[in-house]
Amino acid sequence: MNAQAALSPYSSSAGKTERHETHVLSVLVDNEPGVLARVVGLFSGRGYNIESLTVAEVAHAQGLSRITVVTSGAPETIEQISHQLERIVPIHTVTDLTLDNAFVQRELAMIKVRGKGENRTEALRLSEAFRARVIDATTESFIFELTGAPKKIDDFVELMRPIGLVEVSRTGVAAITRGPLEM
Repeated sequence: MNAQAALSPYSSSAGKTERHETHVLSVLVDNEPGVLARVVGLFSGRGYNIESLTVAEVAHAQGLSRITVVTSGAPETIEQISHQLERIVPIHTVTDLTLDNAFVQRELAMIKVRGKGENRTEALRLSEAFRARVIDATTESFIFELTGAPKKIDDFVELMRPIGLVEVSRTGVAAITRGPLEM
């Protein structure tokens, strides 16, 4: 997709070609009904894209959940998204993990591949190279479990496509800052 097609219609720079970046935002929120809807509503209402979204409770006693959002846009757009998220009341912190580049991200995927004979052997060989685990097998297919960086999963899926890719299910990105400091 070209840069112009990816611009939000609400962007002040619509019609201009800009540099687009992918960012991982970590949003610490109160674990209460409607918070996720408000966050997603901000993205949809302003025409921002969500490439990946994960949500889980991270501190039961404090009633906190973490929403991890992968989004892309011009640097100014990403900054605008962060500032708008900060204004939503049940949100405690918004951290752009990409800015310091001191974070680890992982994703889990299940990949179903159909294959017999040579294709079956090739699928197993490639799964070993990617450290994918067979979690289900029939005489005509496999389901592989693969954990890693999103690029690793993308690469594995592309290699399985000509072999007999049937279906892919992905969790979305989970990310955390490196080092001993809290967010």
